[in-house]
Amino acid sequence: MHVIDSRTVGMALGFGVIAAAQAAEEGLDSQTVIQRAQLRMKATSIFFSVANLENLRRSGRISRGASLLATALAIRPILTVDDGEVVAVERVRTAAKAMVRLEEMAVAATAGRAVDVAVHHLGAQSQAEAVVARLRSVLTGLGDVSNTEVGAVVGTHVGPGAIAVVIAPRV
Repeated sequence: MHVIDSRTVGMALGFGVIAAAQAAEEGLDSQTVIQRAQLRMKATSIFFSVANLENLRRSGRISRGASLLATALAIRPILTVDDGEVVAVERVRTAAKAMVRLEEMAVAATAGRAVDVAVHHLGAQSQAEAVVARLRSVLTGLGDVSNTEVGAVVGTHVGPGAIAVVIAPRV
């Protein structure tokens, strides 16, 4: 048994698990299985937006000052997970602009490669379905696509209305 710290979450981790399972199914040795999982997770991009920053503030992911300023200015940050840390990539002014930027960033992350995609949400099924539909219409080389609601652990940090797009190049 081996323990791997993925330094990520959701299907960004899940795609690594799938790669490891496929490598194990092929009968590869444990070090190669680990390498395949790590390679897939490292190549995977995750972008997400939250409806409000209160949950991120409460969980210590952002400061109180940043939360107050963003709320006052109606800023919707686009976030990512970088080596286990939640990092702001960009800031936009409305929920609609946040969804457009999430989709644009997802398309850019594919770099024309064949990819698997996961869209996560918390209480935002219709928005997640719309993101999936738009990505299906613009991405070529699209493999597996999933649309799932996040669980309680992730949900505690992001709060209701969160949407995430996970792009995993096939390696």
